[in-house]
Amino acid sequence: MRSGISSSQSGLSLHPPLEAAQRRLEVSLIAIFVLTLPLLNPWVRGDGVGYYAYARAPLIEHKLDFTRDYQFANESFREAHCDENGNPKPEYRTSTGHLENHFTVGPAMLWSPFMLVAHAAVAAARAMGSHIPANGFSWPYRYAMAFGTGLYGFLGLFLSFRLARKYVGPLWSFVATIAIWWASSLPVYMYFNPSWSHAQSAFVVALFIWYWDATREHRSLAQWLVLGVIVGLMLDIYYVNLMIVSVLVVEAVVQYTDIFRPGRLLPSAFFELFTRHLLFGLVVIVVMIPTFVSRWVVYGGPFETGYYPIRIFLWRSPVFLRVLFSSNHGLLSWTPIVAFALVGLLLFAIRLPRVGVPFLAAVLAFYFFISIFPNWAGISSYGNRFFISVTPLFILGLAYLLERIATCFERPRAALAVSAGILACFVLWNLGLIYQWGAHLVPTRGPISFREATHNQFFVVPAQISSQLRSYLFRRSDMMRQIEQRDLEQLKRIPEP
Repeated sequence: MRSGISSSQSGLSLHPPLEAAQRRLEVSLIAIFVLTLPLLNPWVRGDGVGYYAYARAPLIEHKLDFTRDYQFANESFREAHCDENGNPKPEYRTSTGHLENHFTVGPAMLWSPFMLVAHAAVAAARAMGSHIPANGFSWPYRYAMAFGTGLYGFLGLFLSFRLARKYVGPLWSFVATIAIWWASSLPVYMYFNPSWSHAQSAFVVALFIWYWDATREHRSLAQWLVLGVIVGLMLDIYYVNLMIVSVLVVEAVVQYTDIFRPGRLLPSAFFELFTRHLLFGLVVIVVMIPTFVSRWVVYGGPFETGYYPIRIFLWRSPVFLRVLFSSNHGLLSWTPIVAFALVGLLLFAIRLPRVGVPFLAAVLAFYFFISIFPNWAGISSYGNRFFISVTPLFILGLAYLLERIATCFERPRAALAVSAGILACFVLWNLGLIYQWGAHLVPTRGPISFREATHNQFFVVPAQISSQLRSYLFRRSDMMRQIEQRDLEQLKRIPEP
């Protein structure tokens, strides 16, 4: 197996194209995903109520009426949003008379093929005498949604592996993909909370970065239009993904600077590039029409998001360190493997600036936005869930760092053994902390005690995990009700603001 970086005709350092080793590793990734399908949890709760409503209401109600979504939501959501008679509280009505739903429509767009298949299957089953409700809440719909999320999450990982493989050896790309897959916040939102938007966001960001890189040298007009479709969908799914477009901003600065270089003014090149950028922007706007229409219907204006207004962002007091290190869902304190990925991405940007600098700029822009966002900790969040969008760049950075470290070893097997052992510790720690978070052994909201969490990792989790995993696989409904009750109890202990 070849590793290291080899030169290509474009002047950038690339690995050889698809090889037998890569095919075997790709098959291994697919096998791992298939084996983990039983972990998918067809649960709609919390933020997921809003995301799922945009898929269910148009399909079943044929309009954006979220009344039944409020009424069928998990108990903590219903208690907050409905009165004693089960009717939505008036304060959740917007100026248009619709129920408040500030969540994005993009996840529903991606779920729609799966939901349509489920709806057709339920209709056919009912025609043959089945009593499965065709209301969008019964198990076929929820399983379709959960499978869609899991599949999109995996496709994001698969594309991330392909991207990393272009610059790093297949083995280290594979190891990094597995490590980020299981040692980050992704598993929670790919399997446990699939009705949220984060796994889909990781997929579409991976698609954007992979396609941008694949077309970077000679991007045709048609490819610019495809890129516009991807970016529009990326923003439909998660507004913060606008920061990822920094990749294109850095690229454009370099291109226009080259065109206007003293003594080399090229009007025709400028006109061609500007036209393509303009058409790209128009395609982005067209693809975002579902977002604009939903905002208009629910809030009365295409640019009314329902989120915090920009004027109250933390412009004068950004929380740069807290985003990374806080016990209240800090990125590095909860998922420390990301620190190594960031180091690797920095080294990658130094080694291959034409590719690495745009990637690094996207991560820094994303980090800056979260640091000024009023809800930077994500309220009920495993780790800093916002950064799941950047999963593809974490995988690339970690893969590059692992390969650089491997050059310090005389024997490749020794490098693999040491790296795999260390990464396995990160994975086991993360899975144990995920269990603590899901079982409410640590608070799901606000700061946690890492001293208590560490004690639980060694003395509580090992004693409980086996029986709880069986319950999760075979008595999941009962387990979810217990988790919901624990969540309600923790909510009641939170003091009123």
